[in-house]
Amino acid sequence: MKPTAISADVLFEDHRAALKWEWVAGLGASERRFDEVAVRAARSGADLVGYLNYIHPYRVQILGEREVAYLTSASPEDCARRISRIITLEPPVLIVADGQTAPDTLLSMCERAQMPMFATPESAAFVIDVLRAYLSKHFADRTSMHGVFMDILGMGVMITGESGLGKSELGLELISRGHGLVADDAVDLYRINQTTIEGRCPDLLQNLLEVRGIGLLDIKAIFGETAVRRKMRLKLIVHLVRRETLEREYERIPYEPLTQDVLGIPVRKVIIQVEAGRNIAVLVEAAVRNAILQLRGIHTYQEFVERHRRAMEQDE
Repeated sequence: MKPTAISADVLFEDHRAALKWEWVAGLGASERRFDEVAVRAARSGADLVGYLNYIHPYRVQILGEREVAYLTSASPEDCARRISRIITLEPPVLIVADGQTAPDTLLSMCERAQMPMFATPESAAFVIDVLRAYLSKHFADRTSMHGVFMDILGMGVMITGESGLGKSELGLELISRGHGLVADDAVDLYRINQTTIEGRCPDLLQNLLEVRGIGLLDIKAIFGETAVRRKMRLKLIVHLVRRETLEREYERIPYEPLTQDVLGIPVRKVIIQVEAGRNIAVLVEAAVRNAILQLRGIHTYQEFVERHRRAMEQDE
């Protein structure tokens, strides 16, 4: 899913209160946007903002106290040359922070080039932190997945599986056992950095769980605020299958943990067979506890294999 572009006026309005900034030049370029090539090349949205740097074009350039001093502490010719180089970087927006006053030459140049420039009393470091978080989420890779996304023992767990296996009913049972619902049916997933995927609920489905035969349930109204979560980081996929699928497609005891690629990131995955008489909620909790141990470097099956090897050596 392609993220929508951010224009200068959207960036300004979204942070007018938080950053207390003013639009001091280039007001006629309110529709100026981030360069699409730069957005595609960036590892994350955080790469699209930083202190003044002549090596990195097409990103929001932040001018703090030191940067303004650099632009103004030379001969008039050198100052003009340093400022003109900023224009060649083609930033979507220039931001003067630390309560600094933009040099007149820079103001004039931004007006001529129709380049938006904001000024804020907030520190440059704070501005960068705010904008990096904002741009990382906006320009993150995104997708959606069908399933029930939950907070189980503090871990973000996506429950997927074949149709008719009771994923929502399982979600309801886990909620009744004290775990939290993030989203049911459709889950929005965002890659917020190189190793992390965040799952959220679409606004239309907020707090809702659909159970066959009952209909839509408002989990927050029934179980209280502690039964729902706004977002979680995806750490585990629990995939429900029928016996014939398990026997046909998966090993009974995999030696290496299974993974599933989501937005280019491998996510740990476990397979649980569904059949009458099995307490799937307990099995899911056990799978989550085991995944937590694996993340801590404790691999039960590999330890068993090593224990078996040592026993065989002693018998020889």
